[in-house]
Amino acid sequence: MNRIESGMLLIAEPFLKDPNFQRSVVLLCEHESTGSFGITINRVIDEKVANFIEGIGNHELPLFEGGPVGLDQLHFLHRLPFQIPGGKKIADNIYWGGNLEAAKYFINSGKAGNDGIRFFIGYAGWEAGQLKQEMKEKSWLSVLAAEEIVFHEDPKSMWKAAVKQLGDDFSEIINYPLDLSFN
Repeated sequence: MNRIESGMLLIAEPFLKDPNFQRSVVLLCEHESTGSFGITINRVIDEKVANFIEGIGNHELPLFEGGPVGLDQLHFLHRLPFQIPGGKKIADNIYWGGNLEAAKYFINSGKAGNDGIRFFIGYAGWEAGQLKQEMKEKSWLSVLAAEEIVFHEDPKSMWKAAVKQLGDDFSEIINYPLDLSFN
């Protein structure tokens, strides 16, 4: 896929050296002439959402590292547009943000699980033209976002699952080592 647009998954090429994005999957939420905004969706950190949101109760929802920028900002993705209004539709059944009070109510009701809503600290950002250049350099592979990837049950295997979405031509990169010298 050559075009860049909201609703794409950016899949780090297997040998990307940048530790912020090595083997990462980023959901592109906004892409404009002034820059791009995305959320890294496959990096769980050793914190719980309840430590960051007052009034959410003692729920064990994991927290994800959304990217290296804006580490004082909390974002959430969900597939609950009727329970959490105000979110921006990113792709089929994938929404970014919305009414936080409604999200807290839904979580506190005991109906929310990690499969329906996920919280992220920080984000990935690109200045005007930067993402386009990185795509030319082949730092990223891309595919349209699918909810089974964005809300994958095992974030540690999400990169491999996303690569599989690219088709058979890319299947062998799934098992590439991080460093070719280990091969």
